[in-house]
This record gives sequence, structure tokens and C-alpha cells, in this order.
Amino acid sequence: MILLSRVADCMYWLSRYIERAENTARMVDVNLQLLLDLERLDDSRITAHWEPLIKSTGDLALFNKFYEHADSESVTDFLTFNTGNPSSILSCVVTARENARMVRDKISTEVWEEINRLYHYVRSQSAKKIWASDPYDFYREIKQSSLLLQGLGDSTVVRDEGWEFLQVGRYLERAIQTNILVDVKYHILLPSTRDVGGAIDALQWMAVLRSCSGFEAYHHIYGADVQPWNVAEFLILSEEFPRSILFCLRYLDACIRTISGVREGRFSNHAGKLAGRLLYELNYSTVDDIFEAGLHQYLGNLQRRTEEIGQALYEAILFFPVVDHAKEIAGQTQKQDTLPGG
Repeated sequence: MILLSRVADCMYWLSRYIERAENTARMVDVNLQLLLDLERLDDSRITAHWEPLIKSTGDLALFNKFYEHADSESVTDFLTFNTGNPSSILSCVVTARENARMVRDKISTEVWEEINRLYHYVRSQSAKKIWASDPYDFYREIKQSSLLLQGLGDSTVVRDEGWEFLQVGRYLERAIQTNILVDVKYHILLPSTRDVGGAIDALQWMAVLRSCSGFEAYHHIYGADVQPWNVAEFLILSEEFPRSILFCLRYLDACIRTISGVREGRFSNHAGKLAGRLLYELNYSTVDDIFEAGLHQYLGNLQRRTEEIGQALYEAILFFPVVDHAKEIAGQTQKQDTLPGG
């Protein structure tokens, strides 16, 4: 490979962490919006509202180390400013900036300046004051900065292997986070299935669409009626919406093939094989297939397989074992000693 694995690794994680910060902001924002639609709020209902978000991210055990109860204050703090949580917005931005610093010569000045600005913003006291007084403005700033970074990257970064790794990180993380977002909505709705198809249910699904910046796009395709199965189809199987899981996996598969140097329908490593196989299945899936399997079960399987692609990609392309030079020299010396005249 022309690109050093260290550089590829930094570009990949830089993109993933910025995308994760944005999507965490989106999920917290939508949960705050959904909270406005709940009636008869008490401690148990608030816990039932916030705990699924922590469970879906797989961080419940870590959350319980810091907080006694899942409520609006504890969950938003855990997902936003808690440095003990590697997936909090603050932790993601700090890690993204460190990766950007290590590949400063591979990204443009514009990209570096925006990452640096975002880094100083989330660590500032003014950001915490904004978050405390108007969390919607705070999370909007995170989302807008992420979108600006994507635009700057697309406009100013050279289209080489480094750029491909930026795209791989973006679309892999986005597919995972869209999956989590739909699953969180499923969990929130589960305790009150009587609301399915009702006014509150429609408001909740509209909030989910807005959190994905897909409200207008959904109505462009499906019209004014907001139905759970249409929203699920839109966010999972849409070929046109940039945040749908299918859309993300198509780009992910294409980028892996470009990096691997193989044409469409072929693979040269396990990551390419897993991505191509999952994309093939999604291409031939319908929303009826999804609900027949069970939305939660389907999303769980999809999440596991998407994460497997990331792990396989890391093992096949990004990770190179550390060479034990002393052992290698000793082996070469032993070989020389066994040669005639050695």
C-alpha cells in the first residue's frame, strides 16, 4: 500500500469520531424533543425514556459506574461532556483533533482550523453554559460543525487513499448510528404500544426524521403521511437518502473496493467480502422482510454485521503487527549460521 497504515488509521478514526460526535448530538437532541411529547412524567417514565439510549449504544455498564439513575441530566451529561465515556461528544472531538494533528500534512488548513475551533468550543465554559440554558443550540452547533467539516473535506482534500479512508470512516459510522437511532425509537415506543399509529407516535417519528435531517426528504418521497413502516424503509433501505443504512453501505463497499483495487462484485480481503455480502442482501430486502423478521431483531443483526465489517477492515488493512526486530535479527543470524561456510 502506498499510504502508511498509521496515516490511514488516523484518517479513518478522525472521520469516525467526528461522525460519532454528530450522531450522538442528533440522538440526544431527538430524545429531548420526544420528551416534550410525553405525558404524566414521573421517575419511572423518564428512566424508561432515557435508558434505551444508553442500552442501544452498549454503554449501560459504563454509565452505571458514574450515575445512579438514567434521567435527562445524567444521560445528557454522560453522552456530552463525560471524559470517562470514550464516545461522549467531548471525547470524540478531542480524539478526532488528535488524529487530525498526527496527519496535519494530509488535510487542508481549512479542515484543521474547523476541527481546532470545534475542539476549543466543546472544552470552553461558554459551551457548557449554552448547553445548560439551551441544549438545542449546543447540539445544533455540533451538527453544523460536522457538516461543515464534511463539506470542507470534500472541497479541499486530495482524492487519494487518505480521502478514501475518510469516506470509509464516515459511512461505516453513519450506518451504525442510523441503526442505533431507529432502534432507540423502537425501545421508547415499546412500553406504550397502544400509541402505535396514533398522534404521539407520528410526532415521535417526525422527531426521528428531523434528527436525521430527513424530514423534507421523507415527505418528498412518501407524502405528508408519517407511518412507522415508511420511516423504517426510508432510514434503512432508501437508495437516495444519504443517511440511510443502504446508502451508507453502498458507499462503504465502493470505498473498500477502491482501496483494495478490485472491481465491483469482487473482493480481495474479508472486509470486502462482508461488505459485499451485506450490501447484496440489503439490495434485495423489502420493508415487509424487515417487519416479518422483527424490527428490533433485524436491526440487531444488521448492527452486528456492520460492526464486523469495521473489525475486518481494521485487521485486513489498518492494523499491521509490531515487528520484533530483535527476534527477526536472531532468526536471520541463525539462518546464516546454518548456511555452508557460515
